[in-house]
Amino acid sequence: MRTSTRWTIAVLIVVAALTAGLVMQLRDDSRQSGDGPTARDRRDADTAEALAGPRADAKLPPCPSPRGGPGTARLRGISLECAGDGASVDVAAALAGRTVVLNLWAYWCAPCAEELPAMAEYQRRAGPGVTVLTVHQDENETAALLRLAELGVRLPTLQDGRRLIAAALAVPNVMPATVVLRADGSVAEILPRSFTTADEIAAAVGPNVG
Repeated sequence: MRTSTRWTIAVLIVVAALTAGLVMQLRDDSRQSGDGPTARDRRDADTAEALAGPRADAKLPPCPSPRGGPGTARLRGISLECAGDGASVDVAAALAGRTVVLNLWAYWCAPCAEELPAMAEYQRRAGPGVTVLTVHQDENETAALLRLAELGVRLPTLQDGRRLIAAALAVPNVMPATVVLRADGSVAEILPRSFTTADEIAAAVGPNVG
């Protein structure tokens, strides 16, 4: 075999290896971003029957219902399940006309578990003028309900295993993260950090909802 032929074969092998590596990386990135073919909002095991018990234990309030207003343009077209009762929620319509604090979390996230009770206390203090809505960003909906029941946190919750809200609002890939939406649908603040007390939340959120 001539030297030039050997070099050609070697180059082709290197190109093939690089191409295969790039394809695998793109697949991994797609799965992490929630856009891959295997991404889904919840597991097959999380049927209505399987969720009935955890939902009864969690005792979550219903998710907000539409009441008019332009809504957040970037959330239009996103429909998710309300973890508390299984109802389908048109996210943009449900949040339109409200001052909303979105709390993005997952059942396996330790800082999230520390923050959720503080979010519940912040909601109690803020009253009806602010809507705190949690967004569970893992497909294991049963685990989310069990975690909320364990913590005694009763906040309306959207099941978002594909992380559609985070992608639409360009939230950094960290958890927990908090997004503040004004009543006109605009994004007031994205807070990719954790909070431990209602006072901390109020100090960070307050200037944006006053």
